[in-house]
Amino acid sequence: MQLKEVENLRIDKWLWAVRLFKTRSQATEAIKKGRVLINGDKIKPSRIIKKGEVIDIVKPPVTFSYRVLGILGKRQSAKIVVDYIKDITKPEELERLALIKAGNVTAYREKGMGRPTKKERREIDDFNDEW
Repeated sequence: MQLKEVENLRIDKWLWAVRLFKTRSQATEAIKKGRVLINGDKIKPSRIIKKGEVIDIVKPPVTFSYRVLGILGKRQSAKIVVDYIKDITKPEELERLALIKAGNVTAYREKGMGRPTKKERREIDDFNDEW
């Protein structure tokens, strides 16, 4: 089944259609906060997107980069979306994300132990400071 591409589409709708954001309002909010950049420039949610543009999405502390391969107006399945977007995120950014996920070691407490005492809290803070 061949999907019909559109020529003019708002960036917030495209971000939602290619599944980079769960809802269109989340995409709009991220754009308004300056977390979505096109070719390094801040944009507005009404900005029209074009093929070949590079979109940076800042999700601290990592910046994801994508190239627009096609303009999809309606939300589709994840299998179809790969034809319209290319992930060009730098390997350093992905490595940083992996380190953060792997290094998210915190003091482990058994479920049901309640709140830590002041002494336990200090020990937890000291442990986390070492990492």
